[in-house]
Amino acid sequence: MTSHIMPTYNRLPVTFERGEGVWLIDENNQRYLDALSGIAVCNLGHAHPAVHKAICAQSEKLLHTSNLYKIANQEELADKLIKKSGMTNVFFCNSGAEANEAAIKLARKYGHEKGIDSPAIIVMEKSFHGRTLATLSATGNAKVQQGFAPLVEGFIRVPYNNINAIENAIETNKNIVAILVEPIQGEGGINIPAADYLNQIRQLCDANGLLMMLDEIQSGIGRTGKFLAYQHNDILPDVCTLAKALGNGVPIGACLARGRASEILTAGAHGSTFGGNPLACAAGIAVLNTLEAENLIELAQVKGDNLRAQFSEQLKDNQHIVDIRNKGLMLGIELDRPCAELVKTALEQHLLINVTNDSTIRLLPPLIINEQESQQLVNTLVAIINDYTAKIH
Repeated sequence: MTSHIMPTYNRLPVTFERGEGVWLIDENNQRYLDALSGIAVCNLGHAHPAVHKAICAQSEKLLHTSNLYKIANQEELADKLIKKSGMTNVFFCNSGAEANEAAIKLARKYGHEKGIDSPAIIVMEKSFHGRTLATLSATGNAKVQQGFAPLVEGFIRVPYNNINAIENAIETNKNIVAILVEPIQGEGGINIPAADYLNQIRQLCDANGLLMMLDEIQSGIGRTGKFLAYQHNDILPDVCTLAKALGNGVPIGACLARGRASEILTAGAHGSTFGGNPLACAAGIAVLNTLEAENLIELAQVKGDNLRAQFSEQLKDNQHIVDIRNKGLMLGIELDRPCAELVKTALEQHLLINVTNDSTIRLLPPLIINEQESQQLVNTLVAIINDYTAKIH
C-alpha cells in the first residue's frame, strides 16, 4: 500500500498495536522488550493504569479551553513541578523543542533588557535541542542542520565537558547572556561530564551575570536517579526545560524558570494554544504521583547501576567495547566502530534499542523494568554485540 506519510524517518518494519509495561505487542501478537521507552518518554512503561485512568477521566470532562482562561490541572501540575525542582514558575507547551524555544526567547529578552542588541548563547558540540529553526541552530550536529541554512544566529559553540572553552568564550564575547547545556548528552552518545561540570558552569554564570539553562528533556523526570539530573550536583539552574517523560506519551513540554529569569516572559511575550491543556496536565499529574508512590526515581539509580555492572562483566573480554557508561537508566555502550545495523538485528530478536552518535548503543528502558526483564535485556544484547564483533576482521 502506498504511504502518504512524508519520509522523514527510516521506519523499522514493525507496527505495534498495544503495550503492557516494558513490552510492546505488534499486529502479529509478537512481544518486544522496549529498552528505549519511545526515546525516554514512557518512563512508566506502556498502558500504565494510573495514566490510563487519568486521561480517560479527564477526556470525559474537558480536553481544551486555551490559555485565555485558568486551567486547574495546569496550576496543580505547576505546583508539583516547582516543589520537586526548586524553581519559581513554569511555561507549558507541547514538546521539548518548544520548551527550548521558550528558553532561547527568554534568554534573548533577558539580554535585550540588559542593553545587549545581539544576545548570544553558549551551546555545546554534540548537543541536541530540537528541530525547529532556533533549536536546530543550537544543536551541535551538522548532519541534522544540513539543508536548512541560513540558521538562526546567536549561538556560540564549544566542546562539551570543557570549562576552559566556556571561560574563553565568555572572555572574548561580551554579548553572551546564557549557557544552554544538557546535564547528560543523550543524542550525542550518553555523554556524562565530570562530576563538577555543572557546578563550574553555575559559578561562571553567577560571576558573569549569565543564565544557566539546562535541557533536561531526556535526563529529567527521574531517569538518572534524581527527579532532575542537576539535583545530583546540589545546584539550581536559572532555566530548566522538560518534556518527553512528563506525560508518559501524552505530548507536553515545560520551561521552568527561577529568580530573575522567572520575570522575563510576561503577558504577550510568548504563548501556546495547546500548551498545558487539561488532558496533558492530567497525564503529567498522574506521572509525578506514580513516580513518588512507587519509589521509581531512587530505584532508577540502582537498576541502572546493576545493568551497567552486568554489561561490564559479560562484555569484559570483548576488545571492541570502548566504554560502558550510565547515569541511572541512561546507558550507553560504545563500540570502536559504527554499529547502527544492530538496531535491526535487535528488532529481529524482539528487542528495541537505539544507536546514537554512530557507535553508541543507547538504552533508555522504562523505570518500571524488573530484575527478570533486565536480565533478558542484558543476555539478548550481549549475544547480539558479541556476534556482531566476532565477524570483525
